[in-house]
Amino acid sequence: MRVMAQMSMVMNLDKCIGCHTCSVTCKQAWTNRTGVEYVWFNNVETRPGQGYPRRYEDQDTWKGGWELNKKGRLTLKAGGRFKKLITIFSNPVLPSLDDYYEPWTYDYETLTNAPLQEHTPVARPKSLITGKDMKISWSANWDDDLGGSAATSEKDVLLNEVSEKIKFEFEQTFMFYLPRICEHCLNPSCAASCPSGAIYKREEDGIVLVDQDRCRGWRMCVTGCPYKKVYFNHRTGKAEKCTFCFPRVEVGLPTVCSETCVGRLRYIGLVLYDADRVLEAASTPDDTGLYEAQRQVFLDPHDPEVIVAAERADIPRDWIEAAQRSPVHALINTYKVALPLHPEYRTLPMVWYIPPLSPVVDAVRDTGHDAEDHRTLFAAVDALRIPVDYLAQLFTAGDPAPVDAVLRRLAAMRAYMRDINLGREPDAAIPASVGMGEEQMYDMYRLLALAKYDERYVIPPAHAEQAHSLEELATECSLDYEGGPGMGGSGPFGETSGGAAPIAVENFHALRDRQTSDTPAAPTAKATRVNLLNWDGKGSPPGLFPEPPPGSGDSGDADSGGEVEPKP
Repeated sequence: MRVMAQMSMVMNLDKCIGCHTCSVTCKQAWTNRTGVEYVWFNNVETRPGQGYPRRYEDQDTWKGGWELNKKGRLTLKAGGRFKKLITIFSNPVLPSLDDYYEPWTYDYETLTNAPLQEHTPVARPKSLITGKDMKISWSANWDDDLGGSAATSEKDVLLNEVSEKIKFEFEQTFMFYLPRICEHCLNPSCAASCPSGAIYKREEDGIVLVDQDRCRGWRMCVTGCPYKKVYFNHRTGKAEKCTFCFPRVEVGLPTVCSETCVGRLRYIGLVLYDADRVLEAASTPDDTGLYEAQRQVFLDPHDPEVIVAAERADIPRDWIEAAQRSPVHALINTYKVALPLHPEYRTLPMVWYIPPLSPVVDAVRDTGHDAEDHRTLFAAVDALRIPVDYLAQLFTAGDPAPVDAVLRRLAAMRAYMRDINLGREPDAAIPASVGMGEEQMYDMYRLLALAKYDERYVIPPAHAEQAHSLEELATECSLDYEGGPGMGGSGPFGETSGGAAPIAVENFHALRDRQTSDTPAAPTAKATRVNLLNWDGKGSPPGLFPEPPPGSGDSGDADSGGEVEPKP
C-alpha cells in the first residue's frame, strides 16, 4: 500500500443556478490575457446540450482518454509513441476554433465618440482573433438559450446512447447546469500524451500542472484529454490548463471558483488513496464497474493501518487529520452520493458530482402530487427513466443503478428532514429504506444544506519543509516570471510574434495603448494612492509614511527599523 494525498472537489448540481460567477472570476484570475481569449478553465454547461467545446464527449472523433487493447492492457485512445511520432508536426485530432467559439469584443469607442446623429450608433462585434467585424453564432454556453430544445439536444452526444423515445420526449423532461474544471485525474491521459513530459502531477497534493519551460506546443495533450480541459495559447505557443488555484490552496484557501460560487455548491477536501491500485482500477474490464473500482482506490483516513502508512509516506499529521474531516471523502465514500464524470474514460477523475434531484421533484409536482413525500419520490425515481438514464451516461458509464441509489438517498433526506422542520415526529423507516441511520442522514443533510465555510473547504496548508520545492514548481508553471513565455519579447512565441494583437478583451484601443506604455495604466497627473494589499512590508513607498520633521536626523526608513514620528 502506497498512500498518497489528492486535493479533490465535489459539486452539488442541485444548487447550481447557472450564474457563471465561477467562470467569470476564474477568467479574470487566470486567462484574462492575449492568446487565451477563448479559454475557460471553468465553464458552466447546460444539459442537454453539446458542451464546450462542441461535442467534446465524442471520443470516436477526438480520441481522448484511455481504452483497453486486445490484451486487456491500458493504452491511450489516440495511439502510442509511434503514432505520436509520425503525427508530431501535424496533429489532426484537434478541435478547431469553431468547435470552441471565436471570441469577440465591441468597439465601444464608436458609441462614445460618434457625432450627433439621427440614429443611435452601434458598437459592432469585432473578432478578438482577427480584429475584423464578425457575426456572433456560438459561445461557451450557447446551449443555455436553447436548453432542452430539439435545436441543441439532438446534437448531444449522450442522447445517442439512449432510445429514440427518450430523445423524442427529452425536451419535455428537464435541464440542469453542469460546471466543469480540469478533473486533476489520478491517471491523467494528458500527461501520458505529452511528448515533452511538460504535464506532471504534483506528488504533494495531486494537482496536475503544465511546466511552461518544457512545453513545446505539440498539442498532443489537447487530444489526450477526454474532457478537453487543456488549451493551446496561440500567442505563447504553450499549453495551459486549470491549476486548481494552487497558490491559494497552498495557504489553505479554496479555489477562486469555489470562493465566489453563489450557490455554495462546491466542496474541497483531501482524499488519501492507494497509488498501487490506480492502474488496476483503471484497467477494470467492464466500464460500468469503473465507478466502484475507483471508490475502492480511496483509503479510509480513520483506519489505523492507513494512518501508519501515510506517516511512513511523509504525509504530515495535520494533512491526515484534514483527510479525516474531508467533505469530499464523506460525500464519496461515507454517504455515497457523489459520482465521477465519465468514468469510462479511465482517467479516474477527481472532480465528482452529486446528481440533481430537481428533475424528479419537478415531474412529481407537475402531476399534482406531494413532491416531498418519500413514497411518491421513490416511485418517481423508478418511473422517470429518462433523466436517470441520461445521468447514468454522464456519471456511471450508462449503469442506472448507482444513480438510482443516489437519487433515492437524496429523496429520503428531503422527506425525512421535512418532518423535522415541520415539528413532526421523524420516520426512522425513511433513512433505513436507503441503508442509512437517522444520525447519519442528519449529518448528510447538514453537510449538504447547512455546512459553514470551514466545513465545505477543508484545505491543509503546505508545510515549510515543502516551500522550496513548491516554489520551484510554481516558477515552472507560471507564465509571467522574468524571461518566461508569458513575458513577451522578440522570441518565436513572444508577445510581439506575428505583430501586435488588434483586439483585447475590453477593447482593442486599450490594448494598443497598454502594449506601447512603459508605465502601469494609472493616472500620472494625480497623486499615487498607496495600496496596502500590494505592499510587501519592505521599504517605504512614497505616501505610505509621513515625512520626518526637518532636522530630526532620522529618515524614518522602514528598512532600518526606525519608527516614524507622525506629524503633529
